[in-house]
Amino acid sequence: MNSSSSAQPAVPFPDDGRLLGIDFGTKRIGVAVSTPEQSISSPLENYTRRSKELDAEFFKKVAADYRAVGIVVGLPVHMSGDESEKSRQARNFGAWLGGVTKLPVRYWDERYTSVIAESYLLEAELTKKKRKAHIDMVAAQIMLQSYLDSDDRDAAPREM
Repeated sequence: MNSSSSAQPAVPFPDDGRLLGIDFGTKRIGVAVSTPEQSISSPLENYTRRSKELDAEFFKKVAADYRAVGIVVGLPVHMSGDESEKSRQARNFGAWLGGVTKLPVRYWDERYTSVIAESYLLEAELTKKKRKAHIDMVAAQIMLQSYLDSDDRDAAPREM
C-alpha cells in the first residue's frame, strides 16, 4: 500500500495537550515529548525494550507523568512512500501502545530522521558512544516536530 494515498483514520486526535513522539525500534525506542501547546518537541529518552509487561509499565508511566493526550509513532516507509515490513511492525506497536496507554495514535513519516539526528549530533561534536546514546530520542524529536509543524496533521504519512 502506498502511504501517500491514504489519510489517517478518522479517530479524534487532540490539537492541544502534550504529545509523545515515538521512534520505533525492535530493541530501542526513542521517546520525545511536545509542549502542551503542541508547538515544540524535545527529546525525552531512549528506552531499551525488555518485555511486554515492563514495556507497558514504562509507557503508561511516561504517558501519565507527562499527562500525554496522544502519541505520534514514526512510520518507516520506502523512498517511494510504500510501506514495508518495518512499517507494519511500527503500526502493530502503535496499536499496542494505544491500547496500553488508552491514548489515540497517529503515524507520521520518519524518513531521514535518523540521518538528520546523526548530523545534528556530529555537529555537536559528540563521541560515537554519546551519539548512539542520543540518536533515537533525537530522531523521535525530529519526527514529532515535523508533525507539529505540519499544516495537515491528518494527512497520510509523507516525506518531511
